[in-house]
Amino acid sequence: MAVGCLPVLIAMVLTRTEAVPGPKPLKVFPDAGGCHLAQFQSLSPQELQAFKKAKDTFEESLSLKAWSCRPRLFPRTWDLQQLQVGERPVALEAEVALTLKVLETMADRSLGSILDQPLHTLRHIQSELQACVEAQPLAGPRPRGRLHHWLHRLHEAPKKEPLGCLENSVMFNLFRLLTRDLKCVASGDLCA
Repeated sequence: MAVGCLPVLIAMVLTRTEAVPGPKPLKVFPDAGGCHLAQFQSLSPQELQAFKKAKDTFEESLSLKAWSCRPRLFPRTWDLQQLQVGERPVALEAEVALTLKVLETMADRSLGSILDQPLHTLRHIQSELQACVEAQPLAGPRPRGRLHHWLHRLHEAPKKEPLGCLENSVMFNLFRLLTRDLKCVASGDLCA
């Protein structure tokens, strides 16, 4: 009798494991196969510490200079939650691209090796964002509304802002980019 129950028991176990799926990885864009932003819902403490060290070093050097900058490039009202889910990676990719451009200039001039790890992390984030943006094109031919305004502002900033003010804006926005904007995009629909 025990031998006859074994095939039934095995069939029940196999049926049961097929019926209960395991946890599914979070996908920001269901149709974007190469889009893996969920890994950025939180950065490691080591990565955040490298950004903090760079920011602290910048702030120490800033105290020696007096910058009179007009309103910041990234105002407090700048919130990716105001955009549609599909627009958020586009805006964040532009924000990361500008941040990389400014930090690379700073690394060449003054902060050198202190920016090595932050630059490496930002380049990785940018490559993943680019994969998502390319895999999920916007509905229209050109960005509209708030997204258009933000992209234009980020694109024009290097042409219009004095270098010192641009550096200030980027450095003071760095942790918002990493802990709020990146997390929001990585959370997809769950960012509310």
